[in-house]
Amino acid sequence: QVQLVESGGGLVQPGGSLRLSCAASGSFFSMYDMGWYRQAPGKERELVALITSSGNTNYADSVKGRFTISRTNAENTVYLQMSSLEPEDTAVYYCNAKWGVRRNYWGQGTQVTVSS
Repeated sequence: QVQLVESGGGLVQPGGSLRLSCAASGSFFSMYDMGWYRQAPGKERELVALITSSGNTNYADSVKGRFTISRTNAENTVYLQMSSLEPEDTAVYYCNAKWGVRRNYWGQGTQVTVSS
């Protein structure tokens, strides 16, 4: 069992930056693929960024060049550095941990609002 706790969300002006953190409890953190997803009101949850257990990364086209995902296995933490934020980035951001088919866990989410 893995528990995920996100932090770092908030209100930011367009063009600003935020760094989200996701702290994981449990064992074998390094074996999990870690992802950040987001869900805006009235929309489906979508993948924002993914970092695999081997360190490979993948990004949604809408955030490429603006967001960076990273992980620190020694601290059981994954980060999402968000820059040049746009109003369209407003959403609840969720952390996900996945290892195989059976191990798939979600955090409770953190709100990011981009507005002037």
